[in-house]
Amino acid sequence: MNLKELDKNYIANTYSRFPIEAESGHGSILIDKNGKEYIDLGSGIGVNAFGYSDKSWCDAAVSQLLKLQHTSNLYYTEPAVKLAKLLCENTGMKKVFFSNSGAEANECAIKAARKYAMEKKGDDYYTVITLKNSFHGRTLTTLAATGQDKFHELFNPLTPGFISVTAEDIEELKNAVKTQKPAAVMVECVQGEGGVIPLSKKYLQEVRKITEENDVLLIIDEVQTGNGRTGKLYAYMNYGIIPDIVSTAKGLGGGLPIGATLLGEKAENIFAFGDHGSTFGANPVCCSAAISVLERITDDFLTEVTKKSEFLFDFFSKCKGIKSVSGMGLMIGLETLRPAKEVIFEAMESGVLLLSAKDKVRLLPPLNIDFGLLEKAANIIAKICEKEN
Repeated sequence: MNLKELDKNYIANTYSRFPIEAESGHGSILIDKNGKEYIDLGSGIGVNAFGYSDKSWCDAAVSQLLKLQHTSNLYYTEPAVKLAKLLCENTGMKKVFFSNSGAEANECAIKAARKYAMEKKGDDYYTVITLKNSFHGRTLTTLAATGQDKFHELFNPLTPGFISVTAEDIEELKNAVKTQKPAAVMVECVQGEGGVIPLSKKYLQEVRKITEENDVLLIIDEVQTGNGRTGKLYAYMNYGIIPDIVSTAKGLGGGLPIGATLLGEKAENIFAFGDHGSTFGANPVCCSAAISVLERITDDFLTEVTKKSEFLFDFFSKCKGIKSVSGMGLMIGLETLRPAKEVIFEAMESGVLLLSAKDKVRLLPPLNIDFGLLEKAANIIAKICEKEN
């Protein structure tokens, strides 16, 4: 049996895979089992911040692996403390809880907000307000937080205590805050799975004002937008606000599973011993890899990310086959005249890997992708988009 047949026999049927057997990679290039090379503009859905087989990242992970691969959180380990210190110093947040994924980071954020509200206001203050078209994860609780009905249909009843309001409608949010006894408002600065749609600066600043006035915690979900993806270390930094809680994952580990929940001043001491935990959270190998990623996301590096972003936005906005370009930094959505699926498959045949987000083509390239490769891939995408249906 070949690999595809074995996959069908033994792996749960949750993924509709592309017909590529990935074997190796270097930088922004993925290589399949036949030796064909692809410019990867998906980076493992925004995970491989520095591409494949990055030397500094590999050295950090392997050197730690040879010393200590796991201990559990019963003991202190230097990589966990060093990473937490870096995250706090770079954001102004006060404490960090480590987990293994974005969904877990969001679960922790929700638990922190609910405990805060219960202690400050009472047991009936537990609702979390999110936005329609949002996506916060695939556990029952983070599905409940996700503001898209299509993700709810097969798994009801979901965790209670969540409502979604319309993005950019500040009056609807004000009414929900007034009537729903919320513990928190939880948003993505750019709705990734919802179509790569950024929130306006005016709206998010107003959200922050409303939450502060009502002592409602503001949670920013930075699972996909974080760690340099939008041209800032975290996307909320583009908006001139400071949230109460930040969740992050994906690009933080650069290819190893790690999630982090950053707790601001209001929530820094909300958890007591035994309130929360994770067996694999703060795994020393994952933390060492994340340190390698975070230490290299400097102001100069982010300037280069912004230059690449500006090139892509300018280039694609001039393409005849593209109706609109949305997103922020190197998180870009293309509304194409041709069906997105057709564009993605033809690009794959031409050696460029893309993602989708609803009816859009989505780009999440490695942050350090070479300008030459980026230009080559952009030209291939443009030619495909401009073809007649």
